[in-house]
Amino acid sequence: MRVPGNLSILGSRCSFRRPRTTQILAVIGATEQGYHRFVAIDTKLLHSKTFSTTSNFNHWKEELGDDKLLQMKDSIRVGVAGCGHGTLNAIYASVAESCKLRGIDTIDILIIGGDFQATRNAADLTVMSVPAKYRQLGDFPKYYSGEKKAPYLTIFAAGNHEASAYLSELYYGGWVAPNIYYLGAANVLRFGPLRIAAVGGIWNEPHYHKTHQERVPFNYRDIRSFYHMREFDVRKLLLLREQVDIGLSHDWPQGIERLGNHERLFARKPDFKAESNRGELGNPAAAYIMDRLRPAYWFSAHLHIKYPAIKTYEDSSSEVPPEEISEKAEHLLTATEEVAANPDEIDLDMEDDEDGQVPAEPTDATTATTSATTTDQVVSDELRAQLPASFAKPTPAASGLNPGQPVPPTITNKTTRFLSLDKCLPRRGYLQLCPIQPIDPAQTEKFPPSKNPKQRFSLQYDPEWLAITRVFAPYLTIGDPNAVTPPNLGEEAYRPMIDRERAWVEENIVSKGKLAVPENFAKTAPPHRKGDPEFVQFQPDEYTNPQTTAFCELLDVPNLWDATPEERAERKANAPPMEFPTGGGGGGGRGRGRGGFGRGGAGRGRGGRGRGNRGGSKG
Repeated sequence: MRVPGNLSILGSRCSFRRPRTTQILAVIGATEQGYHRFVAIDTKLLHSKTFSTTSNFNHWKEELGDDKLLQMKDSIRVGVAGCGHGTLNAIYASVAESCKLRGIDTIDILIIGGDFQATRNAADLTVMSVPAKYRQLGDFPKYYSGEKKAPYLTIFAAGNHEASAYLSELYYGGWVAPNIYYLGAANVLRFGPLRIAAVGGIWNEPHYHKTHQERVPFNYRDIRSFYHMREFDVRKLLLLREQVDIGLSHDWPQGIERLGNHERLFARKPDFKAESNRGELGNPAAAYIMDRLRPAYWFSAHLHIKYPAIKTYEDSSSEVPPEEISEKAEHLLTATEEVAANPDEIDLDMEDDEDGQVPAEPTDATTATTSATTTDQVVSDELRAQLPASFAKPTPAASGLNPGQPVPPTITNKTTRFLSLDKCLPRRGYLQLCPIQPIDPAQTEKFPPSKNPKQRFSLQYDPEWLAITRVFAPYLTIGDPNAVTPPNLGEEAYRPMIDRERAWVEENIVSKGKLAVPENFAKTAPPHRKGDPEFVQFQPDEYTNPQTTAFCELLDVPNLWDATPEERAERKANAPPMEFPTGGGGGGGRGRGRGGFGRGGAGRGRGGRGRGNRGGSKG
């Protein structure tokens, strides 16, 4: 096989001005046909095209020095990728090459920012929100079947183009394949000394205050609403009182685009400026979570562009002026990378709006401007008196404050470094390697690495999050379009409830050494095998996932996803036919979407703008 002679590597240092923390990016590329075989990339979704490259790796190495290189080996080595879109082979190969260039054996964990597409077989494709002509099984079936195993511990948040039937089995999170962990609708996990919080889905205001009404078998609207973020899940994250190191969402937190080099961003993505000015770019709920948790790092994807920003919090929760932050974040962008778009690339980055979508108003870190309640879910005082105590009338929030505010004094971090990454395609900034240390240095001593150099740290459940999960589990509903989300009681009411459940968690889980996330992956649906059809006309069945059963038993909470064969057969027999309106793509979010199909996405002319199905979502 011929090795490309003009292989070049981009290595750029992005100093975040934080002690012992340096970000390193490696983008791998070549201009020769067949290079993808050279690095063992065998996916159909990655074309043999030129990546954006430069040759300053040796300069980076000299500037960094031996001390910094050693420090990178001693830190928690985190890899971050943008939208997955089924291209696992390409992402893993890129990580391996990046590690090789840095002189490290491996990374400790890989975080993928959504649109992972964990399709087990062709039936899973029928309920993935993607136009039919762009549906592909991708690389995942071989990891699910056991033919391949992820070379790095991989975790991911849900995006808006996912194998919804499979992820619905794992609402609380779980292994979708050996060494690949889905973070669920919302979650907090510990990885060694790092505490990681994640929320899945994208913003859709009409569905935000609804329950999880979707359940297999899905109708067409279920496929499009399954991935919409729900206030019920966000509320739980907004009750955290302990510091988080890393935050993760598929959608960008609303307003973050103004805290980086937004002029460059708007020059490359002109539609973003108008959306930002209208307050329609980004996710208000993700902003609430980020402003509450204030992690050292927040990673996102979705908008298919690499973009760094810095958000600084004052004691009063007000930010430094955006123009000042923009100057601080400017150094995070490499001057030589992504100078111009690929002229050979077809622009498929626009989809359509969704019918009935109401734009959100702009928000800042503390002032609430997005509606916190919906008029169709008002509960009368007479009816409320008959409900359990947890359905009592909510305690009014402090006037003028966003959900999650004020921040408790136990959350001390003042600066959040935001980074969004692209999807895995040529000339895209889709991969970042980050040596990260916890905000609290004491956590490093409390959670030392194991003696296994290939897996120095492992995933653990988080006691505070387990307590919050126990508080809310009795009021979770799935599959009922008539169910009403329980009112928000306010933090003062929830605090003693969480404290009581925390005592239960300490007694029944922590003291008994049960915090380790068990490696209990089990296949549910049959895996795709060579020779099986890649397209079918029937939905996947619903399965009881043993991981969800084990988690519910651990916490002693109801397992709503379990059912008898007779119950499932009855639901399937009574389900309406899944009919797809003509003229649309697979959308569901607000505003002009950033598609994720084909060479660059799904958009005008590739998914339609018919008013009968205004599909769009940001990819």
